[in-house]
Amino acid sequence: MGRSRGDLTTKIDALVDAEGRPIHLTLTAGQAGDAPVGRELLARLAPGGILLADKA
Repeated sequence: MGRSRGDLTTKIDALVDAEGRPIHLTLTAGQAGDAPVGRELLARLAPGGILLADKA
């Protein structure tokens, strides 16, 4: 758990297959940035895979 805007929070970052089934999950503190975990998840993406992400 981490602190974000005064509350305790946790983020779940996930790499999923085309059916939405999880391949890899990572838990980070709420105040942690998305970029370091994003790099880790991108490294696990299969060659030729498709990436869908939000604006964060």
